[in-house]
Amino acid sequence: MACMSVLTRDEAQNRAQLLDVHRYTVELDLTVGEETFDSRTAISFTVLADRDATDTFVEVKPAELRSVTLDGQPLDPGILDGNRLPLKGLAPGGHELRVDARMRYSRTGEGMHRFTDPTDGETYVYTQLFLDDVQRVFAAFDQPDLKAVFELSITAPPAWTVLANGVTEHLGDGRWRAAPTPLIPTYLVAVAAGPWHSVRAEHRGLPFGLHCRRSLAPHLDADADELLDITRACFDRYHEKFEEPYPFDSYDQAFVPEFNAGAMENPGLVTFRDEFVYRSAVTDTERQTRAMVIAHEMAHMWFGDLVTLTWWDDIWLNESFAEYMGYQITSEATRFTDTWTDFGVARKTWGYDADQRPSTHPVAPEHVEDTASALLNFDGISYAKGASALRQLVAWLGEKDFLAGINVHFSRHRFANATLADFIDSLAAATDRDVHAWADAWLRTTGVDRLTADVDSRPGQWTLALGRDGHRPHRVTVGVYDRDLGGGRALVLRERFETDVPADAGPVTRPGTHPALVVPNDLDLTYAKIRLDDTSLETVLRGLSGIPDALTRAVVWNSLRDMVRDGELAPGDYLATACAHLPEETDLALVQGVLAFTATHVTDRYLAPDRRPAALGALTGLCRDLLRRTEDGDHPGLRLIAVRHFIDAAAHPETITTWLDDGTVPGGPELDPELRWRILARLAVLGATDEAAIAAELEHDPSATGQEGAARCRAALPDEDAKARAWQAMFASDDLSNYLFTATARGFWQPEQADLVRPYVARYYEDVVPLAARRGPAIAEAAGHWAFPAHAVDAEHLGLGERCLREGDPVPALRRRLTDQLDDLARALRVQEA
Repeated sequence: MACMSVLTRDEAQNRAQLLDVHRYTVELDLTVGEETFDSRTAISFTVLADRDATDTFVEVKPAELRSVTLDGQPLDPGILDGNRLPLKGLAPGGHELRVDARMRYSRTGEGMHRFTDPTDGETYVYTQLFLDDVQRVFAAFDQPDLKAVFELSITAPPAWTVLANGVTEHLGDGRWRAAPTPLIPTYLVAVAAGPWHSVRAEHRGLPFGLHCRRSLAPHLDADADELLDITRACFDRYHEKFEEPYPFDSYDQAFVPEFNAGAMENPGLVTFRDEFVYRSAVTDTERQTRAMVIAHEMAHMWFGDLVTLTWWDDIWLNESFAEYMGYQITSEATRFTDTWTDFGVARKTWGYDADQRPSTHPVAPEHVEDTASALLNFDGISYAKGASALRQLVAWLGEKDFLAGINVHFSRHRFANATLADFIDSLAAATDRDVHAWADAWLRTTGVDRLTADVDSRPGQWTLALGRDGHRPHRVTVGVYDRDLGGGRALVLRERFETDVPADAGPVTRPGTHPALVVPNDLDLTYAKIRLDDTSLETVLRGLSGIPDALTRAVVWNSLRDMVRDGELAPGDYLATACAHLPEETDLALVQGVLAFTATHVTDRYLAPDRRPAALGALTGLCRDLLRRTEDGDHPGLRLIAVRHFIDAAAHPETITTWLDDGTVPGGPELDPELRWRILARLAVLGATDEAAIAAELEHDPSATGQEGAARCRAALPDEDAKARAWQAMFASDDLSNYLFTATARGFWQPEQADLVRPYVARYYEDVVPLAARRGPAIAEAAGHWAFPAHAVDAEHLGLGERCLREGDPVPALRRRLTDQLDDLARALRVQEA
């Protein structure tokens, strides 16, 4: 197989100086078979160089390259070198390149993904061209700063509907034409075709649409009003903040199967993973997350689509802004007003963890060498840390000046490209503050600062000194709390005040008695680890649930989480704190976040294996407390969270077997497909079910989700043959789609089965490297994440992994994931030893 080349930063800069790309005319034929489709592309471009002849290349990854013509003259298809088609001796002036190729469908969510719904046999295809996968669909100069107009024509089966970036028109006989796009980059071109179920509307004169597989139609229809209301509300709110109007001709949202990301911001056709079309019960926090993703992707219509990064070292200009605006706009424009609590407990921790690993990088790194390196930076730094930095910027700068700078940026660079320097210059035009120095401190550096509170008191006054281990300036809000004189755990807010760290004037002195609790970063406006003073720490361990504000509780829970990870708080003490305070917690995001950390990290990794049974007992006891509290039916979301975690932590099968047999949890909820598969998966782990029961459940639910549930259950069976079959499917066969690979991997490793799967720990490092090289970045990421033996917290495992990094030569996507996993493993070992 010919070697595929990744585009380097230098190559992209050179090509951008040579070429001006005007227009792509693309014809795709989706009717020629189940394995491949036809792709014909005409590219109109101008050579800008002033020398007599210029050499460059265009990217394409065909199954078969049929013909190539340049300015009407044929080129030999045999000159294709991997994914690069050389174009030599180009004279200055206009040119037209035509490429006719047969392209492969994907089963990994990259390029043109093809999926057949097991429920009804209907087939769907959609593109995911980010970051450099346009070349899997049609020939292109594949870099973000060569923006062009795209005209797409698609031939599809007669019963299909075709969606694209622009409004599509059916010409008859399965032929569709999309309206030409404005100038957009190659990675944002989008097509989705199939017998979609659609809900259409209009807003502000623009066509809006929601689309999903036909088998999901009842579930989309049930939520269509909510989805459209959120879309309209966010759309209107962005137009209140941004002076530049929405720049495209329509706004379709397609929920597509086996999608690797949460969503993709294709202009005019946003694609979402279709798990967001809920076929089982969900919590209000999960609905809030879906609303935030809608707002996040809509923000990209301006951040990324209207104004596009010049090169991938500025991905934060896309993702950090969309992350920040997604949470902020959702809190302002929808019924979900507490989004920043969820951000604090579910997303910010992603950034904190990533920033403490050896793979950390600045929010805005100065040089990303190539596209393979760029793909690795779509992580907790670019999303969560970047959004946190922007939230701090708004606190420091003020929202008025922040929005003024953004609007200057849009005006200066609409339908063009921009860099960090361009953005900072736009901000500087709107404020007198030194935003260049702020950017150097916050965007060009790595690591998490640590703010430590030191509280002293004397009669009639108390003093706060905030120490900083780090280098960034912080504007923080300090919350001061007293015990409620009525008794119990309740705390009351005495005052909040703002201060800068480092403080020019030294410690802050306030009137009054020594507070029961002092919380630096009380409103979570900065990005830093927080360490409480001794009195405050004792207060929260005893009375955390008495803190009146959920966002403050999130800050405190994150502080305790950091202490566990840093070996400063025993994992058992964190578990005891959760058991003491979650039964009184009212915020769903906090309950879910704390339970997830307790189950995934504390119970399964940070406690020694011989302490795990007692920890599971404590966890199921906590869930029983939550179930008793919610028996009145007034808290369905909280009850659902408790049911899910009780199932996952069950050490004995009797209770959950009864639930499965009865089809309900006593007092509710009734078991929907998600809960039935969850119970069956846990029974498989415990050896309390078999293949016959799995097959029967799959017959009852033959959907795509059912197929994934069955794959997970089969891999979880504590049987040597079952493990061997699962391993063969993951590592020896390339038949599993991205979702079925993940489902199988999630079932395979179980702490309860450590002895059974021990031989596979070493095999993992032997088999994962060739798998990742063979199947590409999406499967490499899944194999490094879900197929990693995270349960095996021991020095022998760490040594195997480190040797693989030294000697195994994993592809970049796998190397990055293994680096992070092994760092987490080393941390878990340190916590256990501590």
